[in-house]
Amino acid sequence: MKVPTSLIGCHVDRIAFDYQVRLNLSALDPDEGYRVDAELVIETPFLLCDRAGEWHELDPGTGSALGPALDLFRRTVTTVEIRAKGALHLTFDEGFQLHAGPHPEYESWSLTGTGVEPITVGPGGETDWQLP
Repeated sequence: MKVPTSLIGCHVDRIAFDYQVRLNLSALDPDEGYRVDAELVIETPFLLCDRAGEWHELDPGTGSALGPALDLFRRTVTTVEIRAKGALHLTFDEGFQLHAGPHPEYESWSLTGTGVEPITVGPGGETDWQLP
């Protein structure tokens, strides 16, 4: 799988909660419309670092406990990393960070949409990453 570096420069345009956390990420190309229009779906507990540098452990499906994730709205992705076994690490402007690691029993995260190759990190994680 390829590291989704096309997410760099994307803005978080929408955040939705249910038993998953969904982030819509988009970036415009001035000449062609949307360069990226993607959805990141997180299905298992993940970490979020806020602008003050405080880390929050968040769990989809927990309602108002997901409040810190709302601060990602309109933030811009500045770096994309894939760490051990498909752990996704995104850095955003203003110091925000998101880390979604693999889960031993469940799919942890997936990415679909225009301008990105589809990715699903399944139970136990993935090891076949192609570095840019």
